[in-house]
Amino acid sequence: MKILVIEDDPTVGQFVKRGLEEQRWGVDLVADGEAGERLAGSGAYDLIILDMRLPGRSGLDVLNGLRGRGFERPVLVLTAQDAVDAKVATLRAGADDYVTKPFAFEELLARVEALARRPRALASPLLRTADLELDQATREVRRSGERIELTPKEYAVLEYLMRHAGRVMSRTLITEYAWGYHFDPGTNIVDVVINHLRKKVDARHEQKLIHTVRGVGYVVKA
Repeated sequence: MKILVIEDDPTVGQFVKRGLEEQRWGVDLVADGEAGERLAGSGAYDLIILDMRLPGRSGLDVLNGLRGRGFERPVLVLTAQDAVDAKVATLRAGADDYVTKPFAFEELLARVEALARRPRALASPLLRTADLELDQATREVRRSGERIELTPKEYAVLEYLMRHAGRVMSRTLITEYAWGYHFDPGTNIVDVVINHLRKKVDARHEQKLIHTVRGVGYVVKA
């Protein structure tokens, strides 16, 4: 796999590059947004690791530019911003996943490996699992063609699970995405929202798509 790392901090950039090369992947490193966007657009890379704070052209601008030109390869965002609004903005701009700085390389590697296994079709604005469809462009959700009305939090949780379809997502990760890092981790709000989603998404269908993995979290899968 060929990976492009767009990171202006030389310490972080070399740390990521060296770690990925130890996994026998080809890695190029660039330090500014304009050069990174130009290289990414060449089509020579299977995955992009993109810092948000870049000189010349911000990471968000690079991401918007790539997706606007039809770039469909996975993009993993590195961000120092832990506010949920900033993370949601990057995901809605087309990022496939994000890692918050400072980070452990093991986490970055696990997310890169997961994105590498993901079919490229999932880069489409339309997320689909069996007969459940979620359109990220219009925010419409349908099951067997019938529209499902969701609250903003229900939509956020379902979107997150469908972005990672087939992967078990922990309550902590779901909470961080939908409510932010500073939300009380002791609350059962994730379980409440999942129960609401099950009533709306699964209750009237024989095939259940939202599954609980005891002691771990939740997964959307057919």
